[in-house]
Amino acid sequence: MAIDYASLGFKAGVEIHQQLDTRKLFCNCPSIVHDVEPDIHLHRKLRLVSGESGQIDEAALFEKAKEKEFLYDACSTSCCLVEIDEEPVKLPNDEALRTALQTALLFHANVVDEIQFMRKTVLDGSNVSGFQRTALIALDGYLDTSKGRVSIPTICLEEESAKKIETTKEYTKYRLDRLGIPLIEVATGPDLKDAEHAREAAEKIGLILRSTGKVKRGIGTIRQDVNLSIQGGNRVEIKGFQDLRSIPKVIDCEIERQLRELKAGKKVEKEVRKAEPDFTSSYLRPMPGAARMYPETDVPTIPITKEMLSSIEVPELIEDQAKELEALGIDSKLAINLVKEGKSEMLKNLAGKLKNLKASFIVDTFNSLPGAAKKDFGIEEAHVKEEHLLQVLTLANEDKIPKNQMARALAALVNGTFKESDYAGVSDTELEKAVKEILEKAPGLNPGAYMGLIMKHFGGKVDGKKAMEALKKAM
Repeated sequence: MAIDYASLGFKAGVEIHQQLDTRKLFCNCPSIVHDVEPDIHLHRKLRLVSGESGQIDEAALFEKAKEKEFLYDACSTSCCLVEIDEEPVKLPNDEALRTALQTALLFHANVVDEIQFMRKTVLDGSNVSGFQRTALIALDGYLDTSKGRVSIPTICLEEESAKKIETTKEYTKYRLDRLGIPLIEVATGPDLKDAEHAREAAEKIGLILRSTGKVKRGIGTIRQDVNLSIQGGNRVEIKGFQDLRSIPKVIDCEIERQLRELKAGKKVEKEVRKAEPDFTSSYLRPMPGAARMYPETDVPTIPITKEMLSSIEVPELIEDQAKELEALGIDSKLAINLVKEGKSEMLKNLAGKLKNLKASFIVDTFNSLPGAAKKDFGIEEAHVKEEHLLQVLTLANEDKIPKNQMARALAALVNGTFKESDYAGVSDTELEKAVKEILEKAPGLNPGAYMGLIMKHFGGKVDGKKAMEALKKAM
């Protein structure tokens, strides 16, 4: 059954957390995830503290009540005394800070006059210190989508948490490779109109973050949270989305859950929930509040001057780069993927040089020709180098090999047996003579049947387009 989001009073926003591909935020350790075997082992218990307001955060109380111990494995190649909370943090990584400012400008946001890091109480053990450092970078940005403009109230820079690897009733164990990696958080306002709109907004934010060229790639390097409510319910935050495609399904399942609660006369609690593989959600903890925040005393404030902002280069958006490829006849989704893979400039250069080949044909050659050569001629795709594909494309562009012989030519190039003479084209006179003879021997066939006979006669050595032109002329 289709959900009428407007009549339900649906409100939703997304939070996107993206790891940066720089050194760690508060030390000079490399940002290595999945490091080697650990050579550092820690055992800690965390203490509950009040926030700046003097109050205790409800979510922190919930974690403290579990009275768990925390075990940590770390590698000296990716961790130092800062990660294990035995030494004060260093100044924030300049490259990460500049990337955060770049991000703010890409979202048209107002950068704050002075950056101040805060401590956010976290007692689930994911930070050895018992808190996460986070700083507000910019306010009041926006994102344009197919369903209107979406507000971006805040953009923050914070440190990534440790990765949970084992949990029991008595303890939870973490790996510290990930701890301290710079993380940009982009949060939208409650402007999303429906579940699919939430997916679109998350995807667009991810593309904009990728446009900086400073983000990590791969599973786990970007995470999405969704905040949503319906009329009569309460705001719920859902974490743990595996991919963008699951966002609409999880949202719809949560709406149905809240409707069941309201129909049964129950109160929908304000809480944090975890997205499950079947798109339902389960209770995680109470919703944290402002009581968990207090100033970071080890990191000095950072004034943001006009000179600093003017030195920040705003990169071209991936979507804008993709439009240049679309103008060459490339499908929009494929164009975005090519830009994300860093192949945009190469393709534009090739399209400029290989003027007799369409850009879409060049892309298809890179994507499918190695597989075709493996299937028909038994070469291993791993042995196909970019230079081999460029040679084949150049030969096809200069009509030195027919397009239908490109897989054969690629296999020969890889094996070192290529001879241009093996692909000598058919002269116009020879082609016209053969077509005439075929028409005389087998009158009354359709063009497709004649083309089959012509290609068979020349063993595939004649270009199909050229053969069809000769056939039309003769008929």
